[in-house]
Amino acid sequence: MDLGDCYRLLGLRSGASFADIKASYRRLAQQYHPDINPNDIRAKDKFIALTEAYKFLLTVVPSEDITPGAKNSSSIRDDGTTSTGSATASATTVTVEKPPIPKPPNILEIERRLKWKTYEQLQRFLKERRFPQAIALVEALAARLPTDPEVRQWQAVAYQIWGRALINDKQLLKARIYLKKALKTDPNNKALSLEVQRDFHKLEQLY
Repeated sequence: MDLGDCYRLLGLRSGASFADIKASYRRLAQQYHPDINPNDIRAKDKFIALTEAYKFLLTVVPSEDITPGAKNSSSIRDDGTTSTGSATASATTVTVEKPPIPKPPNILEIERRLKWKTYEQLQRFLKERRFPQAIALVEALAARLPTDPEVRQWQAVAYQIWGRALINDKQLLKARIYLKKALKTDPNNKALSLEVQRDFHKLEQLY
């Protein structure tokens, strides 16, 4: 199961946030849960597929949750003291430290972790010659990080590698399409351009 399939199973677009993934899974899991659909094989299979997709996305998309600070039941006065609000305790004040304000999530760090986790998985897919999965994965990452030059380079290289594999499989028209996509995705990459030109030369010899 690749990244794109996981998003589609949960009814989401590629690059959806952790919160969206969690909310969609809860809704669909409740709908297809075997306890709610007894003796329904399709519902059971759907539930299992949803759970697998959800677990896979958890390894790729980092959590953006923040645990908020516990609320103090006492009221805090301007002078830094607290009062319970009761008549018997109003004469007694206790100085307390105000709870720290939770910091917002570091979006750049979240994106960086996602980027490099996806890169590691992309390398595994390419090594295992799982080219459709590799393409779906890197395209989803490029949709999330459209201005990242490294992601654009990875995407172009994935297209070129698959194009070369298609040449070896004698799928020449399809190979040409992906080689052109490689050049279009990262046109300023000279090393990539040289490799693609070699691949085009091999294509011409096979026609």
